[in-house]
Amino acid sequence: MVQSIDRAMEIISVLVSDETKTDWSISELSQATSLPLSTLHRILGSLISHGLTSQDPVTKHYRIGHTWITIGMRLLDKIDFRYVAKPVMERLAREVEESICLNIPSGLEGLLIDKVESPLKLRVAEDLGDRIPLTVGAPNKAMLAFMPKMEVERIVEQLVPAEQRADFFKQLSAIKEKGYAISYSERTEGTTAIGAPVLGRNRKVVGALSINAVAFRITEDRMPTLIAKVREAAEEISLLIGNN
Repeated sequence: MVQSIDRAMEIISVLVSDETKTDWSISELSQATSLPLSTLHRILGSLISHGLTSQDPVTKHYRIGHTWITIGMRLLDKIDFRYVAKPVMERLAREVEESICLNIPSGLEGLLIDKVESPLKLRVAEDLGDRIPLTVGAPNKAMLAFMPKMEVERIVEQLVPAEQRADFFKQLSAIKEKGYAISYSERTEGTTAIGAPVLGRNRKVVGALSINAVAFRITEDRMPTLIAKVREAAEEISLLIGNN
């Protein structure tokens, strides 16, 4: 049994070994694996029955099967978002010396699920589990701006007074175009936040990364660097969780 599994995985490894080659003949597989044709036929037949490989009906060549795509997608869905993001957050906190927060959308609110505190004594206090309306604060607006249009409209209609909606939609449009949001004292007086969206598979919004600091430390000269760093970190997390 173990030998059969080893041989099957050897075949799979060959099928995915060359990005420029989409399929392999049985003789090519035999040469690459040093397995006899009879053994290859038997194992490939079993792999085909499970969708792990497929055979072109015309050329009779073999290629990787679609079952691997299903397996890969399920694995991506089960990735612990915080586990992946944490090292990136810790590095960003060291680089900018400010508190870093990770939020996710939760209904009409943004939920703080993880944070890395600033190493400085004077810092913004954020509590895990805090819930804030999606229309308030840089990370929440960054998430909202990248959500599907119908979902954005539904949320805004429930949270923003009618007379303010046109301006708010313009604000979201600008955020989406720039790729980040900035908020000044929207939740806590004397604080500034810079947030960028984290996008998962099919570019679906899964969260937002933000730099949170006391306002006097976010100078005009420093702002471009902080924007660039939070965007780069959010994009890195997006790639790690499978954004394509």
